[in-house]
Amino acid sequence: MKLYCGIDLHSTNNWLGIYDEEDRAVFSKRLPNDLGVVLESLEPYKAELAGIAVESTYNWYWLVDGLMEQGYRVLLTNPAGNEQYNGLKYTDDRHDSRWLARMMRLGIVATGYIYPKEERPIRDLLRKRMRLVQHRTAHIVSVLNTIARNTGSSLSWSKIEAMSDDQISKLLGDELIGMAPRASLAVIKSLDQEISKIEKTVKARAKLRSEYKLLKTVWGVGPILALTIMYETGEIRRFAQVGDYCSYARCVGSMRISNGKKKGENNTKNGNRYLSWAYVEAANFASRFYPQAHRFIQRKRAKGNHTLAVKALGHKLARASYYVMRDQVEFDPARLFG
Repeated sequence: MKLYCGIDLHSTNNWLGIYDEEDRAVFSKRLPNDLGVVLESLEPYKAELAGIAVESTYNWYWLVDGLMEQGYRVLLTNPAGNEQYNGLKYTDDRHDSRWLARMMRLGIVATGYIYPKEERPIRDLLRKRMRLVQHRTAHIVSVLNTIARNTGSSLSWSKIEAMSDDQISKLLGDELIGMAPRASLAVIKSLDQEISKIEKTVKARAKLRSEYKLLKTVWGVGPILALTIMYETGEIRRFAQVGDYCSYARCVGSMRISNGKKKGENNTKNGNRYLSWAYVEAANFASRFYPQAHRFIQRKRAKGNHTLAVKALGHKLARASYYVMRDQVEFDPARLFG
């Protein structure tokens, strides 16, 4: 008799439920987040277990890795794709565990990609770099806004970077007004050091795949963005079509349309936010250095706004990158822009 296990995972505990082919509970209990305790609970049923469905939460690494290392078949389930019927009057962790096991038994469970354990540290380092870059940008904007408010001068960041300490001190003054931008400048300097440190480590330790060099031929994609795209994409063959990849990169709209009318929006957060950020960054760089990309954004901006125009270019770059990685070919701008 086959058994099916569902684990509803939380920050400090999990509900582990094992059910037979008729959906009857064989084992159902809340356990602490301790791999040893989980494995001990599963051991009596290991020979009959067809698989274990684990809810994909922010802290799944330890559990999924530990179960797979012990030879269990593990499915990482997508919470957004496995919602229970919302008309149910009462649900709890026990019901959620049963629901995961039931969908696995029926073969309809929506699963996520279990990223290879050995490659995760580099990917997570690149994600941390993205966060630091975003914080750095926020502090830069704060400094520029403070200067514009109090001096009437609209300076670019490149000009401020070229200034000496004395020039910056003269620009900001010694009063309270200058204290806030000085704090931001100190943070920016620290962030620059940490970002540089991460970049050096990633370049030295990353295991480059064949598509890495090809990705660098895509407009707007430099060495670090190419690494980010490579690591966030994983195995390109897991995306059957270019549309699947662009959807994963959050480059497509999320709308419900009926009879030609918009009826609402689906989950706009489905997909990989880090990959989405990478293609937006690539679009910004491409529009800055390549006239065809710049003209494309200008045409789109005339019909809408700048953010949507950049996203549209990011979508085109994502489509191009898909074929570059899948077919192992260099980027051809003529196929993108005509």
